[in-house]
Amino acid sequence: MLKIRIHFKLISLFIFAFEQKYYMPQFPKNILAQQVIASCVAHNIEHVVISPGSRNAPLTIGFVNHPNIKTYSVVDERSAAFFALGIAQQTKKAVAVVCTSGSALLNYYPAVAEAFYSDIPLVVISSDRPKHLIDIGDGQTVRQEKVFKNHILASANLIEEADNLDTLSNILKTAIRKNGPVHINVPFDEPLYEIVDSILEINVVDTSFEETPLDVDELQKYATIWNNSKKKMVLIGSNAPSELLQVQFNKIMQDPSVIVLTETISNVHHTDFINNIDQTIFSLTDAELDELRPDILVTLGGMIVSKKIKQYLRKFQPKHHWHVDAKKAFDTYFCLERHFEITPELFFSQFFFLTPKTFPSYLDYQQKWIDLKSQRKIKHTEYLNACEYSDLKVFETVLDSIPNHTELQLGNSSIIRYSQLFDVNFGSKVFCNRGTSGIDGSTSTAIGASVVCEDQTVFITGDISFFYDSNALWNSNIKNDFRIILINNNGGGIFKFIPGPQKTNALDYFETPHNLTAKHLCKMFGFEYQQVSDLESVHKSLEDFYSESKQPILLEICTPSSKNDVILKQYFASLK
Repeated sequence: MLKIRIHFKLISLFIFAFEQKYYMPQFPKNILAQQVIASCVAHNIEHVVISPGSRNAPLTIGFVNHPNIKTYSVVDERSAAFFALGIAQQTKKAVAVVCTSGSALLNYYPAVAEAFYSDIPLVVISSDRPKHLIDIGDGQTVRQEKVFKNHILASANLIEEADNLDTLSNILKTAIRKNGPVHINVPFDEPLYEIVDSILEINVVDTSFEETPLDVDELQKYATIWNNSKKKMVLIGSNAPSELLQVQFNKIMQDPSVIVLTETISNVHHTDFINNIDQTIFSLTDAELDELRPDILVTLGGMIVSKKIKQYLRKFQPKHHWHVDAKKAFDTYFCLERHFEITPELFFSQFFFLTPKTFPSYLDYQQKWIDLKSQRKIKHTEYLNACEYSDLKVFETVLDSIPNHTELQLGNSSIIRYSQLFDVNFGSKVFCNRGTSGIDGSTSTAIGASVVCEDQTVFITGDISFFYDSNALWNSNIKNDFRIILINNNGGGIFKFIPGPQKTNALDYFETPHNLTAKHLCKMFGFEYQQVSDLESVHKSLEDFYSESKQPILLEICTPSSKNDVILKQYFASLK
């Protein structure tokens, strides 16, 4: 019995020694890599998306082994960057992407541009050859320094065997405080795989900052103009959910001289908002549009989807246009008068103190818009009740099925535009990559958003966008409750609705018909696959589509490409 105990103790000691040898955290010996990793940790970066490679080995080893970092492996760099963007979109914190040298870095560019225009903190960390190995014919090298110069807030090329901590701190603070992409280029000489058992530690850096309120006397000048105006319009573009902003806009709707126009991705709701802009104003005459011209236009949020409202406000310009945003203002309507460089929440918190609490009974600007909205809703319902199977009818059915408290991610092009014609569940949060409005990373962004979101994520996409970003499914981090609704109309249907392409003899090059389905992609990447092609089947498939499952699920809804554009044009004609 004693021998057995001794043997058991020796075996336990052997296992312990084995675990210590093979499972102890490993960190790169390379000092430059240690500086980058320690700086990211000190600036509270918690998520790092890594694409495989050799030149980035020191960073990969360090990030994977650091207890404060959650790492994700995504092979395709373009997909990886959009995946990281989705995480940052939801957490509202900086997320890093790490790649090897060469063309790998160039694949980040679409997501970098999206982050730049959507104000999302994306930290690009690229590994590189040392400077003396650039442009001498060495493999896997390109000129990486300042490669994103037109769409980046800041960039730095680190120096080997030097103290780069101040440079790293400044660039990471820029990403966090200014909400946008930055680029850190890190030159590594070989050896790349040397390891040690400890890593540099830096004190946590305070990246928080307090906003400075606006000068009250100056703000009073604008409040006086506001208080003396009878027609005031607030237009909200792409906007992250905000409880305080929701409360503030519930209050602003108490003023009968104010109307609020929102888009699907504004994430602010009210029963009297004009939340289907194109539907409401499409068939108005110039005289009617002129009558509704606002005296004051206040805009906030990101890019506007509706082309109609942009055309309207450029032609019938308000007397005053003010934009409220802490970072930037676009002169979208060519009449921007003032940019209030402050968050909307703080702006309205101050502004409300300078506006009246009661209002004259003769003010009716808001009511005119509400009456118009009601008229259009009647026409909308009548047409949809009689509408045959098409993209339009499918959108009505799908959006009606979305459960409460869903994270709804939308693809670009036709998808986001169709969604603008319908009311989305107030309990849902809605997102779309509208910074550059590209189709290239919508699926990857949705998957990234889903991994850090407690609520179920549902992604609605078109076929061209889906197949273009099909490598998004090459990702081991996809949750079983993730859902994709793929509306397949066999090509870029929007190009049939736009009048220009059909006047040419090259429509196939715009529309790109393909006859593809997602069936084999789903089998390869472990998705449950369903396909339907009629309204009854759509309804039936959606009954348990959002229920718990052992795999993520993709529902492919095939619609008639020859009818969709005709039905949509008839829909708008019916609103008159």
